[in-house]
Amino acid sequence: MTYENRAVLRSLGISVGHYPVGKLNAITDVAGVSVGHVTCVEGDRIRTGATAILPHAGNLFQDKVPAALAVFNGFGKFAGSTQIAELGEIETPILLTNTLGVGRAIEAINRHTLAQAGNERIVSLNAVVGETNDSRLNDIRAARPSVDEMLEALSAAKAGPVEEGAIGGGTGTVAFGLKGGIGTSSRIVPVAGTSYVVGILVQSNYGGKLTVAGRPYEAEGHDKDGSIVMIVATDAPLCSRNLNRLAERCFGGLARTGAALSNGSGDYALAFSTAEEVRRTPERRKSVANYPVLSNDVVSPLFEAVIEASEEAILNSMTMATTTHGYNAGTDKPSTVHAISLDALKRR
Repeated sequence: MTYENRAVLRSLGISVGHYPVGKLNAITDVAGVSVGHVTCVEGDRIRTGATAILPHAGNLFQDKVPAALAVFNGFGKFAGSTQIAELGEIETPILLTNTLGVGRAIEAINRHTLAQAGNERIVSLNAVVGETNDSRLNDIRAARPSVDEMLEALSAAKAGPVEEGAIGGGTGTVAFGLKGGIGTSSRIVPVAGTSYVVGILVQSNYGGKLTVAGRPYEAEGHDKDGSIVMIVATDAPLCSRNLNRLAERCFGGLARTGAALSNGSGDYALAFSTAEEVRRTPERRKSVANYPVLSNDVVSPLFEAVIEASEEAILNSMTMATTTHGYNAGTDKPSTVHAISLDALKRR
């Protein structure tokens, strides 16, 4: 890999939207959320990894969080999706990795969750795993990252600044024919007299005709197919139905970047709420629970904010990514994917 001086979009003098960003401009601006990466770069062929997102630092299986998944085009794999749709909650951390690593990611989450105190008698759980295909830069058939490596991503999860670009699950990804990766952003939103935070993390690996803050970016090798996974966290007390609506708005930000939304794309957005008042504790699950949630009439600012944050997170995933030399598993040839030109963006 070539390590260059990279920058987030705002440091290039380009901003997206009008809502203020959080202190870190990251998904971890939502209190309690932590992110961890494991990055596998070896020899000429391995360019992959995994990224873990934990909604809170406790036992997620015991204290579940409301959640919802939205799918725009379903040419992909999102493990755990049917139970999220049925129950409107998640009970494990989230792992993002490559297409052929989904099974190993499930096993890593299983080991992580079953080993937690209080889970000694658990015999079923719903691991949540998203994926994109990194075979244009990575020997995806080499069974990396391993289960143990994915456990490292879970163990490394922490609050604070989030590393972006060609790291973790974004190590070998490609977006618009340029280097994609992991990107994040956040917004602070006033709703019903209270300020809430919406944060997003993306794994970009899709195509189209790139648009940066409303202006086209000319690059060689634009492609159409590929996938993206977008994870949204908020401290706003939302029910799973309105979390589904929030997740769907991510595709507004995706469209703003010029996405082709093609037949061969997998476009997924998962949203969850960290608000303690809607957390699904064992006590609440055993009785009639009274959850104070925001009403339909006041949630529109959150929708607008997540459009802004998703667009910026995608662009950050590219501006922070580095030119990467790897291996195309589909052609059995060396491969190089160049990073977006920061100089070209500055000259806009």
